[in-house]
Amino acid sequence: MEFYEVIKKRKTSREWADKEVDFEAVKQIIDAGLAAPTHNHLREWEFIVLHEQAEKENCMQFAKKWAEEHGLTDPNRLFPDASVMQRMYQYAMPRQYTMLVAAPYIIVPLFKLYSLRSNYVDQLNAFSSIWCVVENMFLAATAEGLGTSMRIPVGDEGAKVCKALGVPEGWMMPCYIGIGYPREDAPEVEQLTFSADQKMHMGKW
Repeated sequence: MEFYEVIKKRKTSREWADKEVDFEAVKQIIDAGLAAPTHNHLREWEFIVLHEQAEKENCMQFAKKWAEEHGLTDPNRLFPDASVMQRMYQYAMPRQYTMLVAAPYIIVPLFKLYSLRSNYVDQLNAFSSIWCVVENMFLAATAEGLGTSMRIPVGDEGAKVCKALGVPEGWMMPCYIGIGYPREDAPEVEQLTFSADQKMHMGKW
């Protein structure tokens, strides 16, 4: 797949086809993540790969509880006269749990935590680097013909997941990544789009 085609085709998948994913493709996706730029050349990243249903449910138990507590479990909950953004959220939010636990694989990327409390961007380099890893993985999955879903843990959810998965102290997860073949008849959710011409500021804002 041509590079710019990969970028344009990369999107979040929330419903999956009943089709197994080749584990070699999963390894290639992680290899792509490991090729991302890093601030200290140490590539202090690790990946927990979950495939068995019990493993996935153990990992996702806190996201499930969050969805239940916030009344976000009905995938048919619709609001009349919703805006483009509202329609996207009313489709996406009730699937925060199912789009991951139903994926053939969940990957939990981890990075060595130094500090997230800073007024200076350079002290967030470890956090910035892991998102380069994640985007490489998304693009690699797309190139393999796969879809991806993502959830950023809310509040102390990430710490609870790390404890449940036996992650050592000093590591943090930025997100969960679901990987699988998208369901072909899943609805296309409209999103707002922008061009470079709309977003560029030449010389100053």
